[in-house]
Amino acid sequence: MSWNPAMEPGCPDGAGLDAIETLIVPRSRDLGGFEVRRALPAPKRQMVGPFIFFDQAGPAEFLTGQGVDVRPHPHTGLGTVTYLFRGDFHHRDSTGADQVIRPGELNWMVAGRGVTHSERTTSTARSGPSSLFGIQTWLALPDRDEDMDPMFEHHGRDALPMIEDAGVSVRLVLGEAWGARAPARMFSETFYADAKLDPGRRLPMPDDHEDRGIYIVEGSILVAGQAFEAGRMMVFRPGDRIAIEAGPRGARLMLLGGATLPGPRYIWWNFVASSLERIEQAKEEWRAGKWGEGRFDLPVDDRDEHIPLPD
Repeated sequence: MSWNPAMEPGCPDGAGLDAIETLIVPRSRDLGGFEVRRALPAPKRQMVGPFIFFDQAGPAEFLTGQGVDVRPHPHTGLGTVTYLFRGDFHHRDSTGADQVIRPGELNWMVAGRGVTHSERTTSTARSGPSSLFGIQTWLALPDRDEDMDPMFEHHGRDALPMIEDAGVSVRLVLGEAWGARAPARMFSETFYADAKLDPGRRLPMPDDHEDRGIYIVEGSILVAGQAFEAGRMMVFRPGDRIAIEAGPRGARLMLLGGATLPGPRYIWWNFVASSLERIEQAKEEWRAGKWGEGRFDLPVDDRDEHIPLPD
């Protein structure tokens, strides 16, 4: 599939700065030599479409034998997306899924009423020096799907649509955009894409989604002649036709958005819900630790430890 983002008839010349509704500077946190930058939720913006959590993990470099070990922990009311640029993760969850994810692939886990999962650097990666760089994000589920049974999907690089033209390549990770559709099952209107732009190349934002945002992973972009560097998220005003131009070093971007949910969402630790009562129920069940008797169980082959409920 191919299209020309610079010469397409009617492609806008660019967005004015007033088209940026919210500019987010992520908060950084050092997890012992491993940095995480959190863009969502932010003080001025909880969500972009259904996206309610957005973390940049790394880039980080590990010595032989080192890696990441995220012990089993719970989720409710959301879908989690793991998308890597470098490195790998071994995902296990309480649906029975046991999957290694590598760059350009998609792990899509839908928690519904409750799921537990772990993510660890593989033994292969630990056998020598390794690196890790990627994005982890959550999508809140609509009210009707909050209590659905949990599910997991994995889609390889070749299954995710590629949209390419001179100096621009876009991998559609979730949802629909630019006339393409990604294979993962969605529960509300969504788009999520990984875009690479050569210096000076332009990319039109999808104009058929209510909420639209960009996270700058690498390089920079220009909006109305002003440069925005890596590590920034911007959310655009609904309805404006917008094209993004890459800066002099090019750019790598994650584009995200979709329809807003009809009601508020509460978020506490790893739980997302349409009511505080649902949050409290999930907290009590995780604290009780009665694995397999209620909404939570531990992943197959990763049952020796778990992350306790925070105080």
